[in-house]
Amino acid sequence: MRTICLYFEIHQVVHLKRYRFFDIGSDHYYYDDYANEYSINEVAERSYIPALTTLIEMAKANNGYFKVALSISGVALEQLEIHAPAVVDLLHQLNDTGCCEFLAEPYSHGLSSLINEDCFREEVKRMSNKIKQMFGKTPKVFRNSSLIYSDEIGAVVSSMGFKGMITEGAKHVLGWKSPHYVYQCNMAPNLKLLLRDYKLSDDISLRFSNSDWTEYPLFAGKYMSWIDSFPQEEQVINIFMELSALGMVQPLSSNILEFLKALPECAKERGITFSTPTDIVTKMKPVAPLDVAYPVSWVDEERDTGCWLGNVMQREAFNKLYSVAERVLLCNDRRIKQDWDYLQASNNFRFMTTRSTILLNRGIYDSPYDAFTNYMNILGDFLNRVNSLFPEDIDNEELNSLLTTIQNQGTEIEELHKEIEKLEEDKVKQEKKLAKIKKETPKKEATKKEAPKKEAEVKEEKKKKPAAKKKPAAKADKE
Repeated sequence: MRTICLYFEIHQVVHLKRYRFFDIGSDHYYYDDYANEYSINEVAERSYIPALTTLIEMAKANNGYFKVALSISGVALEQLEIHAPAVVDLLHQLNDTGCCEFLAEPYSHGLSSLINEDCFREEVKRMSNKIKQMFGKTPKVFRNSSLIYSDEIGAVVSSMGFKGMITEGAKHVLGWKSPHYVYQCNMAPNLKLLLRDYKLSDDISLRFSNSDWTEYPLFAGKYMSWIDSFPQEEQVINIFMELSALGMVQPLSSNILEFLKALPECAKERGITFSTPTDIVTKMKPVAPLDVAYPVSWVDEERDTGCWLGNVMQREAFNKLYSVAERVLLCNDRRIKQDWDYLQASNNFRFMTTRSTILLNRGIYDSPYDAFTNYMNILGDFLNRVNSLFPEDIDNEELNSLLTTIQNQGTEIEELHKEIEKLEEDKVKQEKKLAKIKKETPKKEATKKEAPKKEAEVKEEKKKKPAAKKKPAAKADKE
């Protein structure tokens, strides 16, 4: 049976303020609070609140037939908790319907998977713990920032225990193949891959309200007929987009939410179901491994990482930031840790792109060079703060060695904790057995005491009974 995997992403840009060269060393706060509060409230009112309300209504109205998946960056969750708690409440309500799955992703929505495995693992683990804490479920499927994927990244994700990963069905990777199957990682066959159908996804997120589009206006029935027309063996239709597309890119006046509400009924008429990513990776077998030697993403026509690392400025800023990765991992300064998350966010590097790209708002920056200058000023101050925590004569190799030692110690501590837990479980079992034995002991002792009493009573009764008179022996014949 053909099924639709519908997934939405939530991420929020953290706006940096104008930061001059002469601010380095004197100003350690890098953010435009007004812009951050204004932008997140705007997207919450125009998109997140009405869109999540609609998803909740769809889940309740369809009695488990409709299912959806969401992933949220840690940076976005922090901003929502501060400025738009109503959105967090709606996320909890959607979770309570039992029809929503939350995926894991890097906490910062950054690019650590492309350069530093330790940072990547730490971010993913932290985000998974955040999802478990908030929604009571440990993510089983992973979604990288902007769906970035390669064979090597897949192998790392698989080693962290994830069963599946979603990524882009890029044409230069698939070739003649269809994205409507389950694939597997080339380097880790246990990791199943779900590939985005970018045409069907962009029909909703980018083209829905475009009156010049040849398919305008798009109705739910027509959309489902496209899906129904695929060959029967193509069973998985992955439709992935940003949640902000509903209300921000496609205005609510375009009836985008009414279109969304009509999808389950139109799907049911054609025998098409909805599934979460975990449902699919659990029930369906992969058809073939996918060979992705170089990273792909869902951004721009090129579907690569060039929008973040395509020019010299971007690579210089990127390499400079991660030059202190080991030091940041070692430090315990809460403010530095938070700044590290915000400075890793991928949008900081996208503002520096010299590509002609759609849907890019550079905010306070007049040009990519302006974005580079401002970011590097902030980064200069941040690097000074990080380096001040450690002696400057310690190089990164020594720090790596120290970090490895700390990680090994952490592993040993975890193993010791497991042993302690096992010993405590054994102790509880032994205490239960001992309590049971103590409970049974008085009964046995009572039984033993009763036995001699009964024997004594029997003897006493025998004594009381009169002895039977012996019959006189027959007189012997005297003669």
